[in-house]
Amino acid sequence: MPYTIHADICEGIADCIPVCPVECIEFVDSEKNTKGTAFAYIKWDICIDCGACLAACPIEGAILDEQVEGIQKIPA
Repeated sequence: MPYTIHADICEGIADCIPVCPVECIEFVDSEKNTKGTAFAYIKWDICIDCGACLAACPIEGAILDEQVEGIQKIPA
């Protein structure tokens, strides 16, 4: 099951992006979350559940090891 980035916890540090072996994480700088920061999201159809993003993220709770609808914002 793919990982999920909680958009309202993510602080846009983006340490997750360079460690992803399948490049399934994208940064959203055109929108802000409830904290007022940019954020990233995971393309669930590409994610291989490797956990590299979770290990790299310094923000507790920003990345979950399951697919959770409604907390990951994907730009239109």
